[in-house]
Amino acid sequence: MRQYFSAAPFRAAPFRAALAAGLIFAALPAANLPVRAAEGILPPAANLNETAIELPREIFHSEASGGKKPYLVKLGDMAFGSPAILGPAARRAGMSCETCHVEGVNNAQFYIPGMSTRPGTFDTTGPLFNPKADDGVFDVLTIPSLRGARSFAPYGHNGRTASLRDFVRNVIVVEFGGEEPAPDILDAIVVYIQDIDLLPNPRLGLAGQLNPKASKAERRGEALFRKPFPGNAAMSCATCHTPSAGFADREVHDIGSGGMFKTPTLLNANFNAPYFHDGRFDGYSQVVGYFNGTFSLKLSAKDQSNLAAYLEAVGDGEQPFLRASPALAFAEIDKFVSLLDTAIPAKEVSIVALTVDAVDREIRELTEHFPERKNPTVRGGENERAQARATLKELVLGLRRIETTASAGNFDEAKIALDDYRDLQAAAVPLAQAAVPYSLFDPDHQKAYLAALEPFQQAMQR
Repeated sequence: MRQYFSAAPFRAAPFRAALAAGLIFAALPAANLPVRAAEGILPPAANLNETAIELPREIFHSEASGGKKPYLVKLGDMAFGSPAILGPAARRAGMSCETCHVEGVNNAQFYIPGMSTRPGTFDTTGPLFNPKADDGVFDVLTIPSLRGARSFAPYGHNGRTASLRDFVRNVIVVEFGGEEPAPDILDAIVVYIQDIDLLPNPRLGLAGQLNPKASKAERRGEALFRKPFPGNAAMSCATCHTPSAGFADREVHDIGSGGMFKTPTLLNANFNAPYFHDGRFDGYSQVVGYFNGTFSLKLSAKDQSNLAAYLEAVGDGEQPFLRASPALAFAEIDKFVSLLDTAIPAKEVSIVALTVDAVDREIRELTEHFPERKNPTVRGGENERAQARATLKELVLGLRRIETTASAGNFDEAKIALDDYRDLQAAAVPLAQAAVPYSLFDPDHQKAYLAALEPFQQAMQR
């Protein structure tokens, strides 16, 4: 099975303070560690996969031609990553829309016992987050990627929702038991999703055709993709996955998988495993084998290999991952903080509060990438880590001054506090960067850190 991504990014949910058997840490990362089970929210074996060395690359249509990201896109991005817009159970678990859709991509490692059959799947009508929506049927769905979503209506695996706005509202209110979202927040989330672009595919030309760089196997697969089915000359793979239309026909079909489901795009699909509506298949070879048997395509083993190679070529994307770093974290923080330049003069106290809460979470999670001096799993750089942690904690205090003054109606003072915060951040950036060699951004340190927590993880699962 292709390893599509190793983990979801650290922004997905906050780190949690905890004690590990024989070792006392200031905070624990949540990756592969079900610390929330102790809070009675998620089962012990739950895995939200929240730390990463590599992050999915997110690109935006608004920036594609040298433009800038509009305020509404940034506001929607911030709200998308905020647990505050979901229901009580999700908020207590630190979950947001971003938890499932990491940088707009599906979280292929997301797993909650009783609500998932395998990583990357989720029962959207289960009892955990909104008992009122529980239909009593364990029917999981794969978590979809949101790349290019503006071009692939209708929405949902069953294609029953024509409006993206209605679909997003349903996720917030029905699936996760949130309150009715404010119209401006709901609109902003929709605008954000609509701005997420597909990764460019250097292997595809106009009308979805392979370019001259394609291998012979991929070209043979392309011919098979367009070849009529033996039992139905009016059908081929390309009939539903229309290359000239983004490899999707925007219709629902019964392909013998348990109901009527929308044709998914094949673009960027290399990063969307597991496959089918219920995630039953790991990779393309299994998908091809299913269609070969179900529709009696009579493909030889070589044909099936060629067809899988073609799907691999179509599903590719340019630079799919970025290395996690303080620079990426601060870029995210800067994007959200810039919302305050509009919200404070407009006296939008609710937006200020939501933004401060989101940035606070970002900074606290960044802080926990620099373990405290007493942590025995990270050697060296004690002073560098201490300085990074101290200056990041100052940033949190600076944020709270912004919220306190704005909530009191002192918007001139809030603007001054925002300027002070930016000065503090300018000082924090080089200190965080200097501590990277001794941090959890380093793969070896992260591996040792998580290994030391393994006994605690096993104890919680018993």
